[in-house]
Amino acid sequence: MKINKEIQRYQESILFGLSLRQMVFALLAIGVAVGAYFGLKPLIGAAEVGWVCMLAAFPFAMCGFFTYNGMPAERFLR
Repeated sequence: MKINKEIQRYQESILFGLSLRQMVFALLAIGVAVGAYFGLKPLIGAAEVGWVCMLAAFPFAMCGFFTYNGMPAERFLR
């Protein structure tokens, strides 16, 4: 039986068009960014802390949206 590709790639969206996996990783990225902001704000300036927050949150955000040949990021890295 042949199935169209768009049906095979179907992902159920939970909120704002994100799948559950994407939403969990997005929330992790937000948590890391907020934690880095409040942890580093007293130590360094506001502009530098913004860059550190983005760099700290990037790997988590990337893991939620990255796929290669149908494999999620953690499976691809293994």
